[in-house]
Amino acid sequence: MADINETINDRFEDMKILDEMKTSYLNYAMSVIVSRALPDVRDGLKPSQRRILVAMNDLNLGPRGKHRKCAKIVGDTSGNYHPHGDQATYGTLVRLGQHWNMRYTLVDPQGNFGSIDADPPAAMRYTEARFASPAPDMMEDIEKDTVDFVPNYDETRKEPVVLPSKFPNLLVNGASGIAVGMATNIAPHNLNEVCDALLLMIDNPDCTFKDILEVLPGPDFPTGGIICGRKGILDAYVHGRGHLKVRAKHHIEESKRGKISIIFTEIPYMVVKATIVSKIADCVREGTIPEISDVRDESDRKGMRIVVEVRKDADENVVLNKLYRYTPLQNTFAINNVALVNSRPETLNIKQMLKLYIEHRLIVIRRRTRYLLKKARNRAHILEGLILAVSDIDEIIELIKKSPDAPTAKINLMEKPLKLVESETLRRLLPESFVSERHGKEQFLTGPQADAILTMQLQRLTGLEIEKLAKEYGDLTEKIEGYEALLSNKDMQFDVVREDIHEIKGKYGDDRRTNISEEDLTGFDLEDLITEEEVLVMISHQGYMKRMPIDTYRKQARGGRGIIGSSTKEDDFIEHLFTASTHDYLLVFTTGGICYWLKVYNIPAMSRQSKGRNIANLLDLGDDSIASILNVREFDDQRQLLMATRNGIVKKTVLSAYGNPRSNGVKAVRLDEGDWVIGVDVTSGENEIILGTEKGMTIRFHEADARSMGRVSRGVKGISLAKDDAVVGMVIVEEGASLLTACENGYGKRTALEEYRVQSRGGKGIINIKGLDRNGKVIAIKAVQDEDDIMMITAQGMIIRTGLEEVRVIGRSTSGVRMINLKKDDKLVAVERLSLEEEEEAAESAQNGEESSSEAEGSAEPDENAEE
Repeated sequence: MADINETINDRFEDMKILDEMKTSYLNYAMSVIVSRALPDVRDGLKPSQRRILVAMNDLNLGPRGKHRKCAKIVGDTSGNYHPHGDQATYGTLVRLGQHWNMRYTLVDPQGNFGSIDADPPAAMRYTEARFASPAPDMMEDIEKDTVDFVPNYDETRKEPVVLPSKFPNLLVNGASGIAVGMATNIAPHNLNEVCDALLLMIDNPDCTFKDILEVLPGPDFPTGGIICGRKGILDAYVHGRGHLKVRAKHHIEESKRGKISIIFTEIPYMVVKATIVSKIADCVREGTIPEISDVRDESDRKGMRIVVEVRKDADENVVLNKLYRYTPLQNTFAINNVALVNSRPETLNIKQMLKLYIEHRLIVIRRRTRYLLKKARNRAHILEGLILAVSDIDEIIELIKKSPDAPTAKINLMEKPLKLVESETLRRLLPESFVSERHGKEQFLTGPQADAILTMQLQRLTGLEIEKLAKEYGDLTEKIEGYEALLSNKDMQFDVVREDIHEIKGKYGDDRRTNISEEDLTGFDLEDLITEEEVLVMISHQGYMKRMPIDTYRKQARGGRGIIGSSTKEDDFIEHLFTASTHDYLLVFTTGGICYWLKVYNIPAMSRQSKGRNIANLLDLGDDSIASILNVREFDDQRQLLMATRNGIVKKTVLSAYGNPRSNGVKAVRLDEGDWVIGVDVTSGENEIILGTEKGMTIRFHEADARSMGRVSRGVKGISLAKDDAVVGMVIVEEGASLLTACENGYGKRTALEEYRVQSRGGKGIINIKGLDRNGKVIAIKAVQDEDDIMMITAQGMIIRTGLEEVRVIGRSTSGVRMINLKKDDKLVAVERLSLEEEEEAAESAQNGEESSSEAEGSAEPDENAEE
């Protein structure tokens, strides 16, 4: 019993469970990494792919041969080399023949091998396959001891560790796989470009990544598409990892009826076409892309064609950008160049991948040359014996006849001294060194030579056959010298690699399918999804904001009642009105001297009757109200921002000082106690400025009188104000413009700017308008052109739009005319200029249908005191 316990104990070993789990897991992980998931850097194949090709090579399924059932191929692969499930093996075989997955397929399929819509292939009993053209080049010279062989899983046969791979499979077809703790995703490339890069590496091993990029600009996907930007390519080539933005390729078609359609003919790599169509339909159904009226898949055997019809009132460029953003028509391809190098996984840059392939081909060429050299030497050795025997053939025949059996004959042949007989034919055909070394000297045969003589046919004794032996030996001698020279000269080995590369390039090279765009999408901007158009922006006194199409309001005659421009509360009224492009920046200046940034497209688009959304939902203004809003696209050092305060202070600052948007705003000016900002505008640095006050005074001065200051400085005095007076407006003088002055009781006038002489900054100014008892306080001054329209807003939310041809130009020191009929207890609170240039695009889109020249409800009455 004790002996049994000792025997059992000998079979167990005490060890920590943590160590055992760690060891077992590492063994499992390395098995997956090496034996399943990662490709070898030399041939670019994973074990399952390599074994399928070896099994097909065993079956002689060449490109010109017959197709064989895939079930036979899978059976031989599983039975001889790859003892795993037949479905997994069949899936690998199918992928090797799918042209949308492989840039250059290695298997030529027959039957249903699936589709780019992710349709499954037919069962293996229905499909057939054979080698595609590049596959034999992967196998070339495998029988010439070019690669190592190891026993298969049951040690019944040998399988190659790697293929000779005359075809650079890893770079041209790429690879993908998920191992334990790591993954690989190598992009496919164009064969011509890969061959050029290999030749560059051979000729200049110290070439830079920039040199490689000139001949190998980037991946070339089987499905085409467009790679946006080169940063991801450079990262992948230099570091082995990078992210590519790949877009579908498209063009625009317009039908005879004017219907616009976006046609996609190529899609990103490894994206299922059916998924794209389904996702587009989902976006339309969910309202994400409402501009699409229909989507169809019209693909056929001639090529891919996904049709997206755009609604008539939509911008196809905006639809396209939305498709790229919300559907797989734009996809990210993450490159991760992990491959096995000497059975160890490594992340490789492009130079390492090219170099390792070249080194593999050099090893294959050396091993092949050694194999051929050994074979040639063995054959030459046999021929030497045959030539010696033929030289003394009579004695050789007699010796064999007298021998009782073959073994004895072999021994007798090996013991008999032979001499090379002088012969003009032999001397002419054989190398001089061979004849001189053996002529007149005794030679003894070796065992292989004796065997060859015994098996030699009698026909070899004829004169013609003797010449053939001599010629064959002479040719072999030259080959041997060539093999020896090749093995001793590395430059010659590189020449062979070059020849192979040129051969492969000539056989399989084709044009690039994937375009590379210089457009970098790493910072994809939301504004690409927004149609650029001119809009009208309204802000009420209580801070409600909205945008509307600029053609919402029809033109009316001066003095009309207008239409409702906004639904406001009883104690609210429209205070700010301006036009801008949806892609413009809004610089929002508050009365407290703070500057905020806002994109116009972030302002909610609402109907004419809606009151809008409170600006507090868009900007954190605190207790301040808005003084000015400017629409700006670029922040440069040439233009200036000029601001004026209610107390007559002006401050000028370069525009670029406001070019760094911050969510919480920045301080724009330092204000005195009780003062606030009344206006801000952009100037060229050479403009003249007009300030207007509530009591009808104005001053005109050159902006050079106000030096440029820092962003948070106080400024200088622009006008000296009388008691209880305040600045209400600031105007930049324009050539050919006139000055529009509007008062709170609905009166106003236009005056030529020439009537306002230039003064020095800081003076009291001159009279601008009289009759303030009737007119009320001045609420705004504007520089306008004859062809402009103006928009007038009252405290009760009434809006009227009128052309300035209705307001004639009169003298500076006059009382003005009625511009708008006000309801009882209503006041005019704002006037905004609408220039002709700003209206042109809106007028075209409206097709003259939105604007009608209708007469207003009220008519303009002449004013007896229009001029004094």
